[in-house]
Amino acid sequence: MNPNSLVPTLEEEDGFTMWESNSIVRYLAAKHGNRTLEPADLQTRGRAQMWMDWQLSVLGPSITPVFWGLIRTPPEKRDPAAIATGKTKTIECAQMMEDQLAKTQYLAGDAFSYGDIPVGIMAYRFMQLIPERPKMPNLERWYAAISSRPAFQRQIATVPLS
Repeated sequence: MNPNSLVPTLEEEDGFTMWESNSIVRYLAAKHGNRTLEPADLQTRGRAQMWMDWQLSVLGPSITPVFWGLIRTPPEKRDPAAIATGKTKTIECAQMMEDQLAKTQYLAGDAFSYGDIPVGIMAYRFMQLIPERPKMPNLERWYAAISSRPAFQRQIATVPLS
């Protein structure tokens, strides 16, 4: 269904198919969110989309060597330098989130939005894979709020990193 041979892929009952995780989040938010996940304010929506794209272009690539190195690579084949570099880059990303979350309750503003969803998944990996991180009280507050949501509990917290 996905020409990239990757997941996720969404297939609707009417045969409509789409791929790319953040596009799927936007689509489902528009379809089912009653404007609660997709901000109505254009600037807030723009910030939410910015954080979604940042997750794909900056945060995801930063934490990927850590995830692959610690979770998907046998210990004897790990590249400690790549893992260390990934941790450093991921902590720098987390500091960007910390700085934003010092100004707002959530990434795009003071309400939970679809901008928090993909970043939250990467934050879960950050919390699990980089325990030696500096204190980031605003990020920790935000993470506590999103990780306590029922959907996060069902779809992310109960799925082991693999």
